[in-house]
Amino acid sequence: MSYWTVIAVVSLLSWLWLLLGQGMFWRTDVRLPPGAEPREWPSVAVVVPARDEAEVLPVSLPSLLAQDYPGRASVFLVDDGSTDGTGQLAARLASGGGVPLTVTSPGEPPQGWTGKLWAVRHGVRRATADAAPDYLLLTDADIAHEPDSLRALVASAHACGYDVVSQMARLRVETGWERLIVPAFVYFFAQLYPFRWISRRGRTAAAAGGCVLIRRSALEAARVPDSIRHAVIDDVALARAVKGGGGSVWLGLATRVDSVRPYPRLSQLWRMVSRSAYAQLRHNPALLLGTLLGLALIYLVPPVAAIAGAAAGAPGVCAAGFAAWAVMAGTYLPMLRYYRQPWWLAPTLPFTAGLYALMTADSAVQHYRGRGAAWKGRTYDRPSASQLAAARNAEDDGVAEG
Repeated sequence: MSYWTVIAVVSLLSWLWLLLGQGMFWRTDVRLPPGAEPREWPSVAVVVPARDEAEVLPVSLPSLLAQDYPGRASVFLVDDGSTDGTGQLAARLASGGGVPLTVTSPGEPPQGWTGKLWAVRHGVRRATADAAPDYLLLTDADIAHEPDSLRALVASAHACGYDVVSQMARLRVETGWERLIVPAFVYFFAQLYPFRWISRRGRTAAAAGGCVLIRRSALEAARVPDSIRHAVIDDVALARAVKGGGGSVWLGLATRVDSVRPYPRLSQLWRMVSRSAYAQLRHNPALLLGTLLGLALIYLVPPVAAIAGAAAGAPGVCAAGFAAWAVMAGTYLPMLRYYRQPWWLAPTLPFTAGLYALMTADSAVQHYRGRGAAWKGRTYDRPSASQLAAARNAEDDGVAEG
């Protein structure tokens, strides 16, 4: 067998393993499990960290204030140092009534905290100051909920006994770049964290930060957010903290929870991915190299082998490459259907994977240039050993309320 034949066959075997052995990650039927409505509805506090979100707030916030929830519910919007009038706009949007809204501000985060988690901490403290809720819904300012969203989340968590119920909001897919990159983003996430594995006992843990319903007792037992104060990828860190403490986590795709944030240009999507990609790899150069080589073997080799093998008259290389490419495209089709996109985008996945490889490499470059995980005027470097040790002992630190 030639060198290229071996590489093409290894790529094909990798895809067969992913197809059969990676938790059926490619299936999109993991949806919110139905649950019988409780006789007495638990109380819920919704915490919304927001920094310069005036553009999307008129669409997202009214959907929270209009929730049809039978129990006691309240919304706490935490204005994290916005300069575009986010807090004032939120107050005006709440003037029409609905679920009670409190607008509050935490001040600048102290060293060792990400801005979002500092805002979440402040919102949780405010929400639990008077009457501690049974559940907290952590949701982003760009997420819109259908009127029955909170009701369905609570019913599912209560009936199934989950400590965390999280839904990956359906992201906006309207422009050409969004169609090319967004479905693949969710596809890659599910490949890393197969949804079916998350709800089982084991180490796989993840959540989607746009919609996380968590039992207050589980949040306190996991010392969240203090125990993950440094985390850039805070949703996965939260799920790991809860599951590591013996809690149960469920994650699936949403049908009635949507992101309203537009990403019309490639540069915006690039920043969305690259700001946290190297953090996902724990700022480890060896993991970065392994990831880039893995992306090349799994996603780039199949089309190259299929096309080059056909051109060079190497039927073995061509057949192995084409078979791997076909399996890849077939596993991508369910995600494209979920996002209501045409089937012919499936063969373009290698091109998109190449873009993701470049975004990941750029994330590392930005880290070593001192720009870290830059987002909305803040930059987060890799946490130091002392910061990680402090996070592990968060309950003893007694950080003063901002």
